[in-house]
Amino acid sequence: MMTSKNKIISASPKARKLAREFGTEISRIKGTERLGRVTEDDIKLYIKDKIVSKNQNKQIEPSHGYDHSEFGEVYIKKIPRIKKIAGPILEKSWSEIPHVTQHDEVDITEMENFRKSLRDLYTGEKISITPLAFIMRAVVKALTDYPNFNSSLDLKKENIIYKKYFHIGVAVDTPHGLMVPKIRNVDTKDITKIAKELKQVTELCKELKIDKKEFFGGSITISSLGSIGGSFFTPIINQPEVAILGVGKSTNKRIFNNNEYENRIILPISLSYDHRVIDGAEGARFCAHLKESLGKDFAYKLAV
Repeated sequence: MMTSKNKIISASPKARKLAREFGTEISRIKGTERLGRVTEDDIKLYIKDKIVSKNQNKQIEPSHGYDHSEFGEVYIKKIPRIKKIAGPILEKSWSEIPHVTQHDEVDITEMENFRKSLRDLYTGEKISITPLAFIMRAVVKALTDYPNFNSSLDLKKENIIYKKYFHIGVAVDTPHGLMVPKIRNVDTKDITKIAKELKQVTELCKELKIDKKEFFGGSITISSLGSIGGSFFTPIINQPEVAILGVGKSTNKRIFNNNEYENRIILPISLSYDHRVIDGAEGARFCAHLKESLGKDFAYKLAV
């Protein structure tokens, strides 16, 4: 028996020990057995309720106990629907997947010179194709040689699911928030077709007319900040995929090559991958493969 102020608490030594381990006063717990005897299950339920209540309060209580308006003028808006949907998904991905992010730089001078030289064979007019289309083709080639990047984990069955299709997710910046539609079967399409579909899905996302199904069933995602700016960052993997490629803004750099300095166009990339499926060596090889495809490998020219 145990006395706390005017209250007599009945509990076994094992239950009392459990309460001490949790740092909880057993007198605060309502017992469910005869005469209010406190059991171990009562203690566990009490702790669980406290944790849930604490988490709920965290979400509604202002930081440090002060309201933001106490420090100046504020205005309040509802969280946009797209961000409200994406938030828990991103949080789940970040907390469940052991992320590794590898940064590298790609010399895309030849690719850019070729891209900017494209002309229509009949009219002679310049063909405008986004660099992202070239990057997507290079990514598909890397996925073919490194199939671990084109997979998903099934932890319940302890399986790795390898995909034979190549559906590339593309992060699209819209007024409603970030959306990630898929460009299907990229391996079967040439550069101009990919560029055309990129434009179409971007417009559909901005107009909220894209089919919900198009956000699922991807191989890997590409998040490009090239049109905005910035270099390296840490993209969060889009579950159930196991990798995501972040692309920054290309810049002109003076590079020492063949005993002389040259002006080269350099593209920063950031590759995040699930370390349960992909190790660091394979991540480095994947980046090297992309550098070769986008740098010195002119096979993409034949795809135009």
